Amino acid sequence: MQITFICKNSCYIRYILMEHGDNMPRTPYDIIGQDALYQMIDHFYSLVEQDDRINHLFPGDFKETSRKQKQFLTQFLGGPDLYTQEHGHPMLKRRHMEFTITEFERDAWLENMSIAITHANFPAGVGDYLYERLRLTANHMVNSEN
Repeated sequence: MQITFICKNSCYIRYILMEHGDNMPRTPYDIIGQDALYQMIDHFYSLVEQDDRINHLFPGDFKETSRKQKQFLTQFLGGPDLYTQEHGHPMLKRRHMEFTITEFERDAWLENMSIAITHANFPAGVGDYLYERLRLTANHMVNSEN
């Protein structure tokens, strides 16, 4: 599978995956599909809700947090711009500044995400690709030292 980066507009990079023999480029969102992506996100938040290392970072209703994550990851993976349409530019670092996020919280978040992605059993290569992109994003969210 070949991964090519293209710019959709000045704010977002879209990821196009070309499988051998494909005539049309497909995004990770196209390959994963909305149902599988949303099931993975629901599983992720069921893990986080039970994880005392980080569940305190998600105040209120996990359903709302999950809904926003579904919007964001849909957009992040090349699907419709659902997050931007409702909330504006993601500005992830800024939106997470009210929470203390150290390497400890980052690692706990990534551990739960890895479990959820593995459990989702996405097509070959796509789960690894998603995890790597989220790992880079999670590194960017760290805003405090241990």
